Amino acid sequence: MPSMYESSVPVFIRLLDALGGVLKKGQQSCTDRKIPESVMLQSRLAPDMFPLSRQVQIACDMVKGGGARLAGVAVPSYPDDEVDFAQLLARIEKTKSFLRELDKASFEGSDKRTVTLKIAGNEMQFVGQPYLLLFVLPNFYFHLTAAYAILRHNGVALEKRDFIGGLPN
Repeated sequence: MPSMYESSVPVFIRLLDALGGVLKKGQQSCTDRKIPESVMLQSRLAPDMFPLSRQVQIACDMVKGGGARLAGVAVPSYPDDEVDFAQLLARIEKTKSFLRELDKASFEGSDKRTVTLKIAGNEMQFVGQPYLLLFVLPNFYFHLTAAYAILRHNGVALEKRDFIGGLPN
């Protein structure tokens, strides 16, 4: 069975790489089709859903918070002020850099570690492994999928392999 580190950080980084690739295709599509980036970044799948830019921010926040909590370190705070693709790509890179800096050894025992966080003003407690498998990963995939779907819905030429990323070694 893979360790908590192996089940989180490499997965997060690989899918953030894929998200970056999807965003680059979105950026190129805007250039090619002469669509202002702001139009694409504010696009939503439904009126009550977050726009593309927020989906990317939340995806990054989910994995930096998940990685930090499982490693037992402070969660870094990033302002949600990105207004173009380049800034969102920089946020992804910053998130990947943070994840790469996490010490693999600090994840030992995190499967049983108590994780406490506030959600909508309510304090919630999780045990480490269910936190990763039943909260962090599903939320991460949801926001990745929403970002992909927004771009695809807006005519960006994307394929399944763009979402999944490169094949693992």
